[in-house]
Amino acid sequence: MNVNVVDFIAVPLLAAFLIPIIGRFSKELAKIIPGIVLLYLSYVAITLFPVALNEPIVEIIAGFKPPYGISLVYGPLAAFLTSLITLMGFVIWVYSYKFIIREPIEKYYMLFMLLITGSTGIILTGDIFNMFVFLEITAIAAYSLTAFLRDKDGAEAAFKYLLIGSFASVFFLLAVMLLYANTGTLNIAEIASKIDSVSTTTRILILILFVVGLGIESELFPLNGWAPDAYSQAPSPIGAVFGGIVVKAAIYALMRLVFLLFNFSDVFHFLLIMGIITMIIAEMSAMKQQQIKRMLAFSSIGQMGLVIIAFSVGTSESVQAALFQMFNHAVIKALLFFAAGYLVFHSGSKNISALDGMGKEKPITSFFFALGALAIIGLPPFAGFWSKLYVLLSIADSGLIAAVVLVLIASVIEAVYYLRVVSRLYFNKETVEEKEIRRTPISGMLAMGVLGFVIIVVGVYPDLVWNILKPAAEELVNKAEYIRIALLK
Repeated sequence: MNVNVVDFIAVPLLAAFLIPIIGRFSKELAKIIPGIVLLYLSYVAITLFPVALNEPIVEIIAGFKPPYGISLVYGPLAAFLTSLITLMGFVIWVYSYKFIIREPIEKYYMLFMLLITGSTGIILTGDIFNMFVFLEITAIAAYSLTAFLRDKDGAEAAFKYLLIGSFASVFFLLAVMLLYANTGTLNIAEIASKIDSVSTTTRILILILFVVGLGIESELFPLNGWAPDAYSQAPSPIGAVFGGIVVKAAIYALMRLVFLLFNFSDVFHFLLIMGIITMIIAEMSAMKQQQIKRMLAFSSIGQMGLVIIAFSVGTSESVQAALFQMFNHAVIKALLFFAAGYLVFHSGSKNISALDGMGKEKPITSFFFALGALAIIGLPPFAGFWSKLYVLLSIADSGLIAAVVLVLIASVIEAVYYLRVVSRLYFNKETVEEKEIRRTPISGMLAMGVLGFVIIVVGVYPDLVWNILKPAAEELVNKAEYIRIALLK
């Protein structure tokens, strides 16, 4: 079967348009189509991954070569992230298959496909205006999914997300306009080759606009006010989508532009400080939460702060560690949201106190939450241990000892609030005497089982992931090589 990089965008976009039509005749078929699409895209990702490692693929759209036409650039970094998004998307679909029971089902899956389209488009596009378009597609789908349950809290969270996201869109578009006015092109690689001719003042202004525009979706402090409400009010599978897909695409966009257009030390120092502040404030906020999904939301923000810290060190090893942390966060946080979703469903409350004694009533679901909790705080022999260790080593190798200490302090705080929840699951007595016991669907168990398996396997054999991330990290750091590849020189 012949596969093409364009399939990552064209196939889910086509599915998004077809699902509402098919849903009028068969809701069951409308639910199945996203699974087929994501399974196919996973096959495309696995097929093209070794090709991209040997020689990056540049797909020319409409026959006009870059920088005059639009192109898709599929190098090692894009191969890693698109593979992560499509595989995680398929697992999320498996979990969602029986979890989403409210109408309209077809609209949920249509928005899910649009979100996959936008996220992969952000990563693949070689055109900065198209990056803006894909950011908008992703954002609109995310706003709608936040309010999908149609309750008051969900609508309020979606409105807050929409309001903040609108500012992000305006700032990003202004940055694109300034770049075009000063370089005469929208091709990212061509802009990178001409950026030195732009005045320092203009470059700083463009950088500020990009940091604000992309920092909102990247959950960077103080631009992450939307995240706790959106994570906690959206359906549980969407929490995994936000943490495992949307934020990863936004961080890619931010880091790609920083390394290509603003690769000077002061920028990395600024991002380092912002990453540390994001991590510390988020972890301290998570400690105070009384609702499980809000706790997970703040934890996710803290993890993204750690990723930003690793990227801001700026070395190939630190970028490799950041990518490893992104991979582990996507898998582990998805498992936590999956397990928390069913624990909330079974307990009938979002409060952490309602989880007392659930380890006895729902042993498998509680086990998966405990597994995710131990992995996310970095205990061996789970996957989270290795990525956090590599991040710490890369920071220490750069002489940033104060940053190492702060990361360790944040890790202790993280361990306290996760272990507090695990303790409630297994060691606290149930507070409600009579409670309806609901069965967790096989699809939910399967999705959690797959993620749990990955966490354990990567924990025992970290080189399975670590080794393939080296060319991806080198691609991000090597500005000249990306320009050469993207411009077909």
